[in-house]
Amino acid sequence: MPEVTPEGHVTTRSRTLKVRIPKGIRQGQQIRLGGQGATGMGSGKAGDLYLEVEFKPHRFYRVEGADVYLDLPLAPWEAALGASIKAPTPSGLIDLKIPANSQAGKKLRLKGRGIPAKTPGDLYLVLQIALPPADTEETRALYRRMQEEVEFDPRASMEVARS
Repeated sequence: MPEVTPEGHVTTRSRTLKVRIPKGIRQGQQIRLGGQGATGMGSGKAGDLYLEVEFKPHRFYRVEGADVYLDLPLAPWEAALGASIKAPTPSGLIDLKIPANSQAGKKLRLKGRGIPAKTPGDLYLVLQIALPPADTEETRALYRRMQEEVEFDPRASMEVARS
């Protein structure tokens, strides 16, 4: 915090403040700490200190407003056939039912499980399809078999001819 010495030089002084973060605060909001700012001119009373809230990025979750998003990887057979899986949430693991024929990008909404507030946000699980690597002859054979036996063109809606 900047201070003026008796000689008239500006110096900085650090200090630790205990701050209560209000429930439901959002990224970019400010917290006003009355009287915790710099001293006014001519020994005037201290002004207010404003803290701008930033959320530390998380490796799994992202926040948009009061909603929390998680990209949830699924095996192709879990997405195609449906499955009951364990899924991580900020408050712990949950049992989750994946509907059959789920597509990548589909959002499963868990109402009220986002940022807590007067009106809590939601948690969205965004389904992602994770392909097993074709790193063995057996898995490459399975992929070739699917290629031969399953009629599927992922670009059909783009009017791209299959070759």
